Amino acid sequence: MLNNNFLALVVTVVVALLWLRSNDYLAHRGAILPQISRKIIHTGTGPVFVLCWLLFSDDSSSRWLAALVPLGITLQFLLVGVGAIKDQASVTAMSRSGDRKEILKGPLYYGIAFFVITVVYWCDSPIGITALMLLCGGDGLADIFGKRLWNRSHLMMWII
Repeated sequence: MLNNNFLALVVTVVVALLWLRSNDYLAHRGAILPQISRKIIHTGTGPVFVLCWLLFSDDSSSRWLAALVPLGITLQFLLVGVGAIKDQASVTAMSRSGDRKEILKGPLYYGIAFFVITVVYWCDSPIGITALMLLCGGDGLADIFGKRLWNRSHLMMWII
């Protein structure tokens, strides 16, 4: 825990942006596939963010300061999705088709959920951390495992 919540906020913003932008960069440069980048962002963002909760004090303002991070990132998603900000690296990393409007769906809802869960549950209840981890891990890995299971079950149905 840091003695200053504003310092904790700055550290959280820096960590979150480094996480997102490094994945955007790698996907945009072709070092990793955009599909993999989306999953890395999806499954890793929650744990990285929740670990930063430990930097904040027990003060009642902590939840609001921490919630500014997903709120700010979500507002960026909104601005990129509507075309107010041109950010092809983000579009490449977060969309399936390369269409910026796709960010207005899953990524935007994901960010809103992060903001709401942070404000409502913060460190007061394990429900918040559990919900974020399920959102990140469950939804992030569902596409990977779902496609594999779907392909196998579809194949099995075809054989039968």
